[in-house]
Amino acid sequence: MYTFESRVRYSEIAEDGLLALPAVIDYMQDCTNFQSEDLGVGLVYHKEHKLMWVLNSWQIVMEQYPAMGEKITVGTQAYNYEKMFGYRNFLITDSSGKCVAKANSIWVLMDLERGRPMVVTPEIGDVYGKAEPLPMDYAPRKIKVPEGGSGQQKFIVRSFQLDTNRHVNNRQYVQMAMEFLNPKDKVKELRVEYKKQAVLGDEIYPLVCRAGEKEVIVSLKGADGKPFAVVQFFLR
Repeated sequence: MYTFESRVRYSEIAEDGLLALPAVIDYMQDCTNFQSEDLGVGLVYHKEHKLMWVLNSWQIVMEQYPAMGEKITVGTQAYNYEKMFGYRNFLITDSSGKCVAKANSIWVLMDLERGRPMVVTPEIGDVYGKAEPLPMDYAPRKIKVPEGGSGQQKFIVRSFQLDTNRHVNNRQYVQMAMEFLNPKDKVKELRVEYKKQAVLGDEIYPLVCRAGEKEVIVSLKGADGKPFAVVQFFLR
């Protein structure tokens, strides 16, 4: 497993003084990008070869939320490739080695010249190798949105929400959806299904569905009614 060491910063905590969920996503995204850079297949490589890995789904299980100043280790490993899909685990541990968070993620390899998915060839996949999948209860990548729900005020995509591909960054969809949680809610598991990419100026219309007291699903729809992303929270 590829790892890097860090320490929870003040800029990464929520109002309760604990690591915020969007910061967990940032750590995991940074980890896979660091690995790619160290292997020589980072941003420049992908730009030159007109390739891009697009995140298709997240499943993040939070065991604990470390406090500001705590030392953590962030790790990632690829464990499978199938057609255009790449499968990758993440693990964050505290200074004693105890699990803070673990995750499964599914990525799609895009051919930017043709504007469509492409098969993950051995030349591309072998760079990362394959490890045994982390032990966890793996959820399906698709999230079913219940009938009904409550429509909310729209978001307009701003420039600060974009990444190097000029698309809304993956953590930003989660940040939007978290606006509809109660301030004291603590997420024990997060699932996200990414459907299409939002860009600068797009209008995003949230639809909030609650399944009892411990589950919230937020569908972040475009003006055409089709979702950019569906975010599912399971609460403690």
